[in-house]
Amino acid sequence: MLLTALLVLSVAPTEAPAQGGYPNRPIRLVVPTASGGGGDMIARMVAQGLSERLGRQVVVENRTGAGTIIGGEWVAKAPPDGYTLLLGVSTIAINPATYKKVPYDAMRDFAPITQAVFAPNLMMVHPAVPAKTVKEMIAFAKARPGQVAYASAGYGINPHLSMELFSSMARIRMIHVLYKSLTPGVIDLIAGHVAIMAPNMMSGMPHVRTGKLRALGVISASRVAATPDIPAIAEGGLPGYEVVQWYGLLAPSGTPQDIIVRLHKESAAVLRLPESKERIAGDGAEVVASSPDEFAAFIRAETVKWAKVAKAAGIQPE
Repeated sequence: MLLTALLVLSVAPTEAPAQGGYPNRPIRLVVPTASGGGGDMIARMVAQGLSERLGRQVVVENRTGAGTIIGGEWVAKAPPDGYTLLLGVSTIAINPATYKKVPYDAMRDFAPITQAVFAPNLMMVHPAVPAKTVKEMIAFAKARPGQVAYASAGYGINPHLSMELFSSMARIRMIHVLYKSLTPGVIDLIAGHVAIMAPNMMSGMPHVRTGKLRALGVISASRVAATPDIPAIAEGGLPGYEVVQWYGLLAPSGTPQDIIVRLHKESAAVLRLPESKERIAGDGAEVVASSPDEFAAFIRAETVKWAKVAKAAGIQPE
């Protein structure tokens, strides 16, 4: 069952905007991933809250493909007027290391608003896979070089690099089965057409809870408070293995500073609501709600980090 929950937040709306002030028409929030995943849920949660606080509807629009590049390019080229926003995901810092031509520069073409959520990845397998632990999974794959298939929702995106890094560190060889988005990959994993996958916890935990998939471990340095029974892979057989995904709000570069400030204030307020924190934490993620400057520095650091990971994993830009 795919994650499609929408939160209805009880937020006291602010005064309706003055005639001619911002915003005076609906705002579009572009999600570069498919509906039903963790990013989609976050976008709809934030959109609901912003709609109430801004007094104008914030409409979520999924524009998928090319490792989230299609949605990102669409927003980068949109008018910088505050009416087109992007739910930025980890791939915005990864794509420069995995694609020869990215039609935008994350630091030049976007105005950061806030890093919204931080979520570790979750390694999960089909129940028919005999491995119950990470050590057993490594042994299983080593005994079947080039035979165990793993799914990812796009070339060069976080879940792909997550599994490539795992293969490199564990010294195993698996088959990469590429999907256009998260949903078909998860469907094939549940059906047993692939053996393993590593999406973020928000996308993976609903299927683990229903028993359709089995979690091997959280890809983080330590266990997650919301899922204390699931070990961290770093503690359970592969020290130093840590991969997380993040989501944040971005606007086209050149968006007026007063609009960025307003959007940060209102989106951070939505994210810090007890209802929001509880919903996010329930899926093993954490609310960040950082400042625009903090988010900009984080994107720069992530870009450097993933360039090193891609190089170490031997991934050549395509």
